[in-house]
Amino acid sequence: MEAKLSAASRRVAPSPIQQLSHLAQRAGAVNLAEGFPDFPAPAHVKAAAAAAIAADLNQYRHVQGICDVLAETMKRDHGLHVDPLTDFAVCCGQSEAFAAAIFAIIDQGDEVLLFDPAFETYQTPHNPTGKVFSKEELLIIAQACQKMDCFAITDEVYEYITYDENKHISLASLPGMQDRTIITSSLSKTYSVTGWRIGWACAPASIASAIRNIHVKLTDSAPAPFQEAALVALTSTPDFYTSLKKDYTARRDFILQMLTDFGFRISFKPQGSIFVFVELPRSWQLSDMEFVTNLIKNAGVAAVPGRGFFHSSSDDPSYHHRYVRFAFCKSNDTLNAAAEKMKKLAASDARILRPTDDGEAGQTVSAISP
Repeated sequence: MEAKLSAASRRVAPSPIQQLSHLAQRAGAVNLAEGFPDFPAPAHVKAAAAAAIAADLNQYRHVQGICDVLAETMKRDHGLHVDPLTDFAVCCGQSEAFAAAIFAIIDQGDEVLLFDPAFETYQTPHNPTGKVFSKEELLIIAQACQKMDCFAITDEVYEYITYDENKHISLASLPGMQDRTIITSSLSKTYSVTGWRIGWACAPASIASAIRNIHVKLTDSAPAPFQEAALVALTSTPDFYTSLKKDYTARRDFILQMLTDFGFRISFKPQGSIFVFVELPRSWQLSDMEFVTNLIKNAGVAAVPGRGFFHSSSDDPSYHHRYVRFAFCKSNDTLNAAAEKMKKLAASDARILRPTDDGEAGQTVSAISP
């Protein structure tokens, strides 16, 4: 029956994240692999979803209020003037919004430029390195888009999760870019509801219309009660976003210290998002896949091999096999448990976490406070 499969389906294989997630589940490992929170979603957002379900708002639905709020937010935060009636498509998560945007503007044979490393599913530069583009860098991209007369599709799901002095700037806000940028985003990361699948695209009216039409053909409607809850989430008070940034900064700093103490090489401190991309110490003669597999089996901690995020060739064929991604969108208990498990393994004679040339590994990890 395999011969009956389409060529497209045969090209899609399980990702390293999927494969190792199954191994991690079987081993009962602490999950620092997948980018979803294991702590509760905000109470006011959950209450809004429960109220919508109780009110029987459970059928196909388009909640125009989401577009109205997003239009106000884009004007306030980015100086963008968009029409909430024509310039938005509410979709089943950012992934569908992104896929519908691709279907809307890309034909077979068109050229698409990608950043590398990038998320393996739909390839976004924020993931896995936590890069936040400066205005100067975005201006270079904007100039290139205008020179080549091409569109830009942005994934802005980490808009509110940035660190230190870094600030998210929407590419669409730069001169000449609003009419050639498709913004995609979602509730998932900011409000810790990755399973609700509420996302959107914002684009010039003709493109937004095409994205809406494709969305209707694919899934018809985003989940109705969660659309209602989105209205409450998107109008959260400023202190919610202040607390979000503070809490994630503490988690980022904790995992950076933990991984540094174990001998990992961190050449890029995350400026945003919920991941850190680290290089294995040069004295460790293991590939990323071997390291992660052993980490799951011997320490009970799951991470993601870095090779899945690279798509371009390299002068050094082993370069792509020396990186590992850790997610820190986890509770303090989870992060502390991971640190303890790795510390115990480092103290043993295990091969995967041993002292490096820089000194003893696993000796100075402290706990993150609740």
